[in-house]
Amino acid sequence: MGGQKSESELNKFVNILFQDKSGQKPVEGEKFKAMHQKHSGDHATQQELKISFADGYLARDPSHKKHYFDNVIQGLLKSAVYLFCLYVILKLVASNLMGRGSGVGGLSILKQEPFEIAPEDVHVTFDDVKGIDTAKDELMEVVDFLKDPDKYTVLGAKLPKGVLLVGPPGIGKTLLARAVAGEAGVPFFQCSGSEFDEMFVGLGAKRIRDLFRQAKEKGTCVIFIDEIDSVGAKRTSSELHPYANQTINQLLAEMDGFAQNENIIVLGATNRIDHLDKALRRKGRFDVEVRVFPPDLKGRRDILNLYLGKVKADKNIKVEDIAKGTTGFNGADIQDLVNQAALKAAMEGEDMVKEKHLYWARDKVLMGPENKNKIPDENTNWNTAYHEAGHTIVAYFTKEATALHQVTIRSRGVSLGHTSFIPETEEYNQTKAKLTAEMDVAMGGRVAEEIIFGSDHVTTGASSDFQSASRIATAMVTKLGMSDKIGVRVFDIQQQDGGLGFIMVNQYSEAVTKEIDSEIKRLLQESYDRAKKILTNHSEQHKELAKMLVKYETLDKDEIKLVMDGKHSTKKFSVDISYAA
Repeated sequence: MGGQKSESELNKFVNILFQDKSGQKPVEGEKFKAMHQKHSGDHATQQELKISFADGYLARDPSHKKHYFDNVIQGLLKSAVYLFCLYVILKLVASNLMGRGSGVGGLSILKQEPFEIAPEDVHVTFDDVKGIDTAKDELMEVVDFLKDPDKYTVLGAKLPKGVLLVGPPGIGKTLLARAVAGEAGVPFFQCSGSEFDEMFVGLGAKRIRDLFRQAKEKGTCVIFIDEIDSVGAKRTSSELHPYANQTINQLLAEMDGFAQNENIIVLGATNRIDHLDKALRRKGRFDVEVRVFPPDLKGRRDILNLYLGKVKADKNIKVEDIAKGTTGFNGADIQDLVNQAALKAAMEGEDMVKEKHLYWARDKVLMGPENKNKIPDENTNWNTAYHEAGHTIVAYFTKEATALHQVTIRSRGVSLGHTSFIPETEEYNQTKAKLTAEMDVAMGGRVAEEIIFGSDHVTTGASSDFQSASRIATAMVTKLGMSDKIGVRVFDIQQQDGGLGFIMVNQYSEAVTKEIDSEIKRLLQESYDRAKKILTNHSEQHKELAKMLVKYETLDKDEIKLVMDGKHSTKKFSVDISYAA
């Protein structure tokens, strides 16, 4: 108050306060006057007395008290509103958590997202599963048991507790599980391992209990847990996460604990079987491990026929040729290939999917989407042409290299160019010569840049090539016994529980580590030298191939052969522009 009023205004205000309604000075005024005169020589003290007296008088004033209490009441009302909102939020959260799987009341998540799938909602059977016959036959036995359990139990046979489907992504593990649901005709429960991950202690284990409780109520049934490595990973003694093992411990107890689940079979799917806890993989829990492998030629042909039957396709398509040109493709890749071909046909206004659309889609799946806009930088285009031509030349003149399919300097995916390979026959094992050839081909791009532009002008384009070559060389030395100096011992880095998490530990000495590093370096250097020798001996063909790439941008294996044989100048290249685009 004192900081807001001048001294004359303050004196005037105090004189007014000294007067009551009758014009008489109140007793308080006389006391103040005596105190004021007592400090007549101290102006600052007198000023403070005036301010204090005015503030005290206002505090005693009924109208001021009413204003003060109004402010207090408003503050209390605001606080009450805030507390009520907080209470409602906490109540909702608590009812949500406590209601999970309770069956009644609460905001049960299990009621909103039930695990059970009704039989009429599953439209997949074993007829829809192609190319993975071995795995399908294994699961057919399980389905037969579920359909007619008496045929087995009369002999004393028991239903397996669990079947673990193991294979790379896109191979058909989830499709197999859906086929089991469609064939068995019993209640089917489906969930993902990630659904059991919770930030709240104990809720993951509670969800496991709820899942098996619902399954037990149905009698004979199937539980499918996709990506089971999310919930069944190796247990840890980490002090940072003392409750991290509760969920998997509950799963172990439910699958084979004191209380037996005689009529429940658990299907698990994973592509990271090495991450699963050993206790989960023992007999009595997952009794059967079904390995799902990529389809062979017959399997790819069957998968192609299956998906081509679901689109409007040309009857003259040579499915056998398409299947031969998709070595290494899995079921998901082939499904995507047919779908991409159908999209391409629709974009071109065709009335059906033709063979050229399938080949176009194959290259897109194999090499990634193509950037239709050519990079305007001429130096970059020439560098890319020599780089990709280097890969091509080394592959062409290396006996054990995988057969060439196509080379392009059009940007595909994240690369400026791409050299693709498709094996001519099925490959079930790789020889040492085959692995060495793969390293040589990978080195061809960087070697070409060094020969043409000099060691000071090589680019970063070979980074992925070096990663591939290093991975092969490391495996040859440490896992495949393909180094005479190191021998056949396997040097594997293992995960061990360090208390605060898993740590990587090797079981060999520093001297052995140096020998391993030396051997890996030797293999890589020898591979580099072989690629350099090939490109030096065929420098004219290398340069000519680069020129053709700059001119035509994309060359297939037949056109590459014309360049290698020196016949490209006498025969016009049949590069289909719409196909290349």
